[in-house]
This record gives sequence, C-alpha cells and structure tokens, in this order.
Amino acid sequence: MMRTLLVRGLLAGLAAGVLAAVFAFFVGEPPVDAAIGIEEAGAHSHEHSHGDEETELVSRDVQSTLGLLIGVGAYAIAGGGLFSLAFAFSYGRLGSLRPRALSALLAVATFVVVVGVPFLKYPANPPAVGQSETIGDRTALYFGFVALSLVFAIGAAVLGRRIGGWNGGLAGAGAYVALVSVTAALMPSIDEVPDGFPGSTLWTFRIASLGTQLVLWVALGLVFGALAEKVLTNRESRLAR
Repeated sequence: MMRTLLVRGLLAGLAAGVLAAVFAFFVGEPPVDAAIGIEEAGAHSHEHSHGDEETELVSRDVQSTLGLLIGVGAYAIAGGGLFSLAFAFSYGRLGSLRPRALSALLAVATFVVVVGVPFLKYPANPPAVGQSETIGDRTALYFGFVALSLVFAIGAAVLGRRIGGWNGGLAGAGAYVALVSVTAALMPSIDEVPDGFPGSTLWTFRIASLGTQLVLWVALGLVFGALAEKVLTNRESRLAR
C-alpha cells in the first residue's frame, strides 16, 4: 500500500506541477521579464564603463518555457512523493478523516508551514533584487527557517494529539505560532531592494510566486485525495469481505 500511495503521490505531483507551471508562465513571467529588463539596463551601463560582456548560456525563451516546466515539475513531483509518505503516516492517526479530507488538510498545512510562514519572513525576490555576494547566506537563512517551521509544526501536532480534542488543537496551534514568531524575531532580516526599484513589479512578482505555490499545493491535495480515496476505499471493501 505504501508503494501504491507513493506512485499516486508522484502522479499527483506531476499533474500539480503542470498546472503550477502554466500559472507561473502567465502570471509570474511578466514581472520576471520586467525585473530582468531593469537588471539588464544596469548591466549595460556597467559594460559601457568597463567593457565587459557576458554570454547568455540559456536563452530567456527556454528559461521561461521548458526550464520553467522542468523546474516546477521536478519540485512538484518530489513534493508529491513526500506528501504521499506524510499522508500514509497520518492516515488513521488523525481521527476518522476520510482520504480526501485528510489530503486537503495536509495540503493546507504544508502550504502554511513550508511556504506561507517562511514567505512572511523571507519573501521571494525577482532578478535585480539582492546582492550576489549574499545569495549563500540568504538561501541558508530561508531553508533554515523552513526547516524550523516544519519541526515546530510536527511538535505542535504531537502536542495537540496528546492533549486531544478542541483544546489540543488550540494548544498545538498556539505553540506553533509562538515558536515561529520568536524564531522570526530572532533571525536576521534581509532588505536588499535597491533604491528606485518599482514597487509594483516587486509586489506582482511576490504575489505570483506565492500564487504558484498555492496552485501547486491545492492541486496536489485535491488530485492525490481523489486517487487515495479510490485506492483505500477498494482496499477497505476487500478487507470487509
């Protein structure tokens, strides 16, 4: 059964990745193009003053189409596999939730914990925002916060389950909010938006980035829930006989 759910998680991730890539192409690529235009304008100014030129290894057309599909698809398939494992572990341990309901609940929780909360502290930035020499530190801080958020969420779920009932849910949610709030306050902030960068471009890119993740996780939760419901219902029917 674990293998069956894993395969369906990968398939659901593939479907979700395609939908998210389509959303990212139509909604996310325009602000990326605008940001790249700003970046290239500054680069051209630098080239004129220093005589340097950089060769583009991959064309922008490939990056915004095939590259986008491969990148989002790979992320979604990997997420679908991990999602199916989390579902298999949670099924039957969180009350009497049916597969569709559990899948939807896990998708919402994953989006909030892995995407939404870290986004509030370290939102996504388009090209031309951020200094190249700090990219390593910025990446480490972001993924570090994602990891801590996930650990806190798991701990909060365990706490809530031990207490049980409505009070357990409130206690777990309160503990999670308190921990991530303190962590966010203690971790360093990053503000490298250059002066004069259009606020509308920055805002549109961040909304598109968040929207792409939302489409991916909503689609993954719904598609996987439907696939898992069919598999588990058939299994329960066979066992009942």
